[in-house]
Amino acid sequence: MSEPITKYVAPPGSPPLVQLKGIAKYFPGVIANQDVDIEVMPGEIHALLGENGAGKSTLMNILTGIYQADAGEIIIDGYAKEFASPVQAIAAGIGMVHQHFKLVQAFTVAENIHLGWSETPRRASAKVLEARTAALAEKYNFQVRPSARISELSTGEQQRVEILKVLARQARVLILDEPTAVLTPAEARELFKALREFVSHGNAVIFISHKLDEVLEISDRISILRAGRKIATEFAQDCTPAKLARLMVGRDIVLADMRGRPANAAPISDRPVLSLENVVARNDAGDVALHGIDLAIHAGEIVGIAGVAGNGQRELSQVLTGTRAVHSGRIVIDGEVVSRTNAADFVEHGIGHIPEDRLHSGLAPGLSITVNAVMREYGKPPVTSHGLYKPGAATALAKEIASVADVAIPDFGMPIRNLSGGNQQRLVARREMRVASKILVAAYPSRGLDVGAINTMLRYIVELRNAGAGIVLISEELEELLNLSDRIAVLYEGRIMGIVDNHAVDIEEIGLMMGGRSKTGEVA
Repeated sequence: MSEPITKYVAPPGSPPLVQLKGIAKYFPGVIANQDVDIEVMPGEIHALLGENGAGKSTLMNILTGIYQADAGEIIIDGYAKEFASPVQAIAAGIGMVHQHFKLVQAFTVAENIHLGWSETPRRASAKVLEARTAALAEKYNFQVRPSARISELSTGEQQRVEILKVLARQARVLILDEPTAVLTPAEARELFKALREFVSHGNAVIFISHKLDEVLEISDRISILRAGRKIATEFAQDCTPAKLARLMVGRDIVLADMRGRPANAAPISDRPVLSLENVVARNDAGDVALHGIDLAIHAGEIVGIAGVAGNGQRELSQVLTGTRAVHSGRIVIDGEVVSRTNAADFVEHGIGHIPEDRLHSGLAPGLSITVNAVMREYGKPPVTSHGLYKPGAATALAKEIASVADVAIPDFGMPIRNLSGGNQQRLVARREMRVASKILVAAYPSRGLDVGAINTMLRYIVELRNAGAGIVLISEELEELLNLSDRIAVLYEGRIMGIVDNHAVDIEEIGLMMGGRSKTGEVA
């Protein structure tokens, strides 16, 4: 039995590890941060909460040297610092795991871990780097494949590499932006254990998350931002989820009841709208990722896909939306066998897709917000008329989509990568819902959203179902699946272990199937 982790007690008079005083940052038409004061003490896990666009990422980008503040100062260990680049911040002991990955896709896991690290041997073979990476993975209890290329990994696996890369560098202040979004509960517990061990030596963690229960579990104090300003700093022990939600949005959040089906909702169709019949598909590395998948989606129902990240969810969502070819088996839409897999053809069939990695799979980061908002309707009126692109019509449609998505945008011509992750997610979701007249495949649609935005997003999905569309909802949040789904299919190592009706669901059985077993003890 491991010894309990001893909490660090700073000597009397110790200065904060990090002190932000009067920080302000302005972008054209936007106040990202205004007069923000935050102190992070040695041995502390300090959570940072706020709605999407509240200024959390901007504030941390200032602390890590990506942006420079327009006003205010950064004080580290009692000394004022100016970081002109992330390299200077890292040299001062500040490391960050970003919400959007910053890995080199063509490199292996081991190469990414050692890239730019002062402790990387000057001359080392791939075998040596992989052995060093395996040792680090064992030390921090993170499962990674040192020899795998990043492009071959699932989103969850890439996130683990990002976290391991920063943990390996032993930063004194570790900033984590939505670190558990793609981790299983067991992996999140291991991460929390590693963080508590990290701060027990006098280090500190700044923890950004939208999961209120998680924030209350892991943090010592919590600072809340709203519209770029700090609203409050509270001790976690004095808070509840309802109190934090109220501080974040300035009002009480009333969660919608989504379990019932209203009387005017479209009925579930007798015939499937979309079916996979004995489908086998390979991943980017050429290995079989889906094994003989049989799945039927009816109009007017939500089919939840449960499972631990990396068990074929990405490939399943891509097969369902025509962005990945099948190796064998059949895809049937409206009773007709699909002869070829093509994303544009699937859109023409009324199939929309909210991908798991919105920035790289759902958006063109360097292009404008307008182009990204209308790209699914680019060749149709009013965006294109008689073969001519209409910029004014495109911007008008983009403004309409942004308005429905409740995203405030000062300049539709700026690159979409400038938006917060949550606002990107909302735009992608509303864009895809416009084309999803028959099927919406939503992979982790609430990932990275705040509590209010999650409630709105899920309500939109239910409304789409009630209007007669079929929904495939892929999520690691079992509570989310139980709250929305009509049926739940459990995916394990590319196989569907079983499909259960929500009205007769057995949580224990789903848990066993997520681990590759059934209640009778059978192993997949």
